[in-house]
Parts: sequence; structure tokens; C-alpha cells
Amino acid sequence: MKKTIYYSDEFNDDFANTDIDQKKLPPDYPYFPKSPVRRVLAFILYYIIAVPLVFLMQKVVYHEKIVGRKKLKPYRKTGYFLYGNHTRTAGDAYSPALITFPKKAYIITSADSVSIRGIKRIVEDLGAIPIPNSLAGMKNFRNAIKEHSERNHVISVYPEAHIWPYFTDIRPFTDVSFRYPAETKKPVFCFTVTYRKQRLLNFPKTTVYIDGPFFPNADKTPKQNQAFLRNECYNTMKRRAENSTYQHVEYIKKNGKDK
Repeated sequence: MKKTIYYSDEFNDDFANTDIDQKKLPPDYPYFPKSPVRRVLAFILYYIIAVPLVFLMQKVVYHEKIVGRKKLKPYRKTGYFLYGNHTRTAGDAYSPALITFPKKAYIITSADSVSIRGIKRIVEDLGAIPIPNSLAGMKNFRNAIKEHSERNHVISVYPEAHIWPYFTDIRPFTDVSFRYPAETKKPVFCFTVTYRKQRLLNFPKTTVYIDGPFFPNADKTPKQNQAFLRNECYNTMKRRAENSTYQHVEYIKKNGKDK
């Protein structure tokens, strides 16, 4: 039976239903562990444990198909920014690892991701880059993004910010998160998760489309490049979203207008 969700605000409504008691991050939050032992353990956790489990989950359960991974190969050494639609609770934490493999996918997340007691360090070692929930921590956060970029890492971003499970369109989003590639001049790719019906299980299969690269324009200011890169990703993702052939959840705006 299809589930129906009523919404009122495309920018701010969130249907993740995680109910996490968000902890305040310190202004000097340590984004890069200094311990060599921890870095080795993080490597083992990510490549030996997490990635194989993610592969089994996404491929066997969701029959996930990734289209366009070859586009990323020329940029493995330089790193890049990767933007995607936010339509899954666990899957959006898993899929970037498969998309960017063998590069590690670092993911910009909310402070929720490191607020659960007992797994904070695990989430960090799997690549979470939590956004501070105070202005005092923003300089440290921006410096961390810059350092990730200088280390030629892959940084994944969900510009829609909030999770709408199985949503088959692209919600409007601002260009704020595109400040990073506009300033660092790194390539930008986008990925779009689409859905198709699955016969045996009560949730859809997924196909992920990768598009890009998009580059900041040397003739534009950083602010202009923010808007340019945002529009390139948004318009491309809107076109790709049309490939969804199954609506597992119906979203209806509270004023009565379907979405």
C-alpha cells in the first residue's frame, strides 16, 4: 500500500523521523584525527568492513545500479565535490562509498550524525564532516572543507538538506553549499537516485545516475560561480529524476497541490 506524506515547506520539512537529541559541537571540533593508530583503524573500518557490507546491502537488497561511474575516473587524483538528492535515510550514507570507490567519500552531515552516544567515532571514521550548530564553529568547519579539498578528497553534499524518503522529484535548494567548489576551483559532479518497482520486496530498486563534471568559470566571481554550479546540478538532476518509474511514497502539499 502506497504511503502518503503531506508537506508544507519544500525547503525545511524533514521526514527522516530519526528523533536524535542533537549535541552542540565545540568550536574547535577535531575534523582530522591525529592518532596514526586511529587512522589505520579508520582505513580498516571503511575499506575492509563498511564498503563490502554496503555493496551487499545496496546491490543485493536494493538492486542498485550506478550509471556513469567512468566519468569520475579522470578526477580521482584531484578530488571533487559530489552533490546528490536526499531521499534515503541509510542509503544516502552508503551510496557515495560505492559511487566514488576506490576513493573514500567524505560526507557533509548535520550534527545529528555525531550525536549518538557510542557510535560518534565510528561515524567520524566513516567520513562524516558534521556542520557546526553554532556560528563559533563555522570558521573551523570552512577550514576543514578547504583542507579536505587540498588533500584531493571527494566531498559529498546533499544540498536539499532534509530527507524525503523515496521522493521522485528534485526539491529546490540554495547555492550556499556550492561556495566550496566555487572557491577551491574543484570539479563538481552530481548524482540522482531514481526508483523502479521491485516485485518481491515492499520497497523500490534504485538506479543512480552520475553527471558532470561542471567547472567554475574563470570569468565569473565566486558568488556567480556558486549560482552557476548550483543551476548546472539542479537542472541536470531534475532531468534525471524523470527516469523514476515507480512512486513508493506520494507527497501532497497541504494546500492541496500535488507534488
